Amino acid sequence: MGPAPWRPHGRNIECLYSWRPLPPGPAGDRRQPVKILLVEDDKQTADYIAKGLREHGHVIDRADNGRDGLYLATGERYDVLIIDRNLPNMDGLSLVKAARGSGTTTPALFLTTMGGVDDRVEGLEAGADDYLVKPFAFAELLARVSALARRPPIAAATSLKVSDLEFDLLARAVTRAGKRIDLLAQELKILEYLMRHAGEVVTRTMLLEKVWDFHFDPKTNIVETHISRLRAKIDKGFDKPLLHTVRGAGYVIRAPE
Repeated sequence: MGPAPWRPHGRNIECLYSWRPLPPGPAGDRRQPVKILLVEDDKQTADYIAKGLREHGHVIDRADNGRDGLYLATGERYDVLIIDRNLPNMDGLSLVKAARGSGTTTPALFLTTMGGVDDRVEGLEAGADDYLVKPFAFAELLARVSALARRPPIAAATSLKVSDLEFDLLARAVTRAGKRIDLLAQELKILEYLMRHAGEVVTRTMLLEKVWDFHFDPKTNIVETHISRLRAKIDKGFDKPLLHTVRGAGYVIRAPE
């Protein structure tokens, strides 16, 4: 049996998430489980959704804030993302924008109380593939997740470009204004991450985690040293710099204004 109809507590909204089991599939149906990332800060809501999805054979990872959600969404492979818009640390809209900016093409569904037309448009323009407003019927959520999981994968970008700087991701080759720039392995990783987040400030901590897989501060100038070398290679000899230091915040790569 599935979970009984459930009403969340402690919110200023009236909602009832109705659940009813779906009819069994045809004999011999052996659908593959869907791996889902659920980013929801309300524990009762997350427990309810995760329980229902697992009862239908799906695999669920959970995060209760936007920052952890982005880390998982960009670092693990999922079939579908289910994301609330109102999240601590990083809101759902920023999470999806950042994930798309990093090259993540996993289908994403916003599950939120923000149901206005402008809210829906904003969510879809941020990179979401679907939008479901609370209160919702669990059967509809399940159907939408299944539909997203059946979509053919979107071809990932094979190159990145900021102004006249180009990064061929397949050949791992970098050119600026047609001139080849030779970079070391770590410099390539830093540049790729910066270019995927072009126009956004990337912090020292983000680079330590994404480039060196450090989840602590090594108390060295390893980031600063590599940034200095990278800047010398991609900016020296060109009229306008692309790589900038944002004092007290981090680094950003952007096209000249």
